Amino acid sequence: MPEPLTLDAATTALVLIDLQQGIVARDTMPHAAANVVANAVRLADAFRAAGALVVLVRVSYSDDGRDMLRPPVDNPPPPMPRPPGWDRVVPEVGPRDGDIVVTKRNWGAFHGTDLELQLRRRGIRTIVLGGIATNFGVESTARGAFERAYAQVIVEDATSALSAGAHEFALTTIFPRFARIRSTDEVLAALR
Repeated sequence: MPEPLTLDAATTALVLIDLQQGIVARDTMPHAAANVVANAVRLADAFRAAGALVVLVRVSYSDDGRDMLRPPVDNPPPPMPRPPGWDRVVPEVGPRDGDIVVTKRNWGAFHGTDLELQLRRRGIRTIVLGGIATNFGVESTARGAFERAYAQVIVEDATSALSAGAHEFALTTIFPRFARIRSTDEVLAALR
């Protein structure tokens, strides 16, 4: 049985990964993107009401795409159209006054951004993570947070992947090594 969770609003940040127009439009599993967004909204509203920091991370690239990673790989991602507005955070999530928006050009939100600077200057010691996709942006950011010694909570039902198996693997094999895994309701109950 996991230990009870307590979150101090003064030292905890909610970090939501890639909840933007072009990502939430994709089919996700095991949780539909709409459900992930709904849980993210519940979390963000509660964090803001408690005076806790909310960070919205989005991925974006220049119009010519020259700032995208393109190393040779065995299984490259399929080309993804980037219609106008694809990189805008969905409006129901935010941003709201006081939120921080971080733009990344990698899977993880720490590399090449000012995320760590923003968190450290505000005395953040614990990160609550959600977003899409569990095994790409969320996992890469969680690994970066672990390497920077942040305590972490992964919100299982505020994350989802492109396959149920990828989501499950991250939650049962990867995340327990450096984070606590809880539901939206458990996080909301723990926030003080």
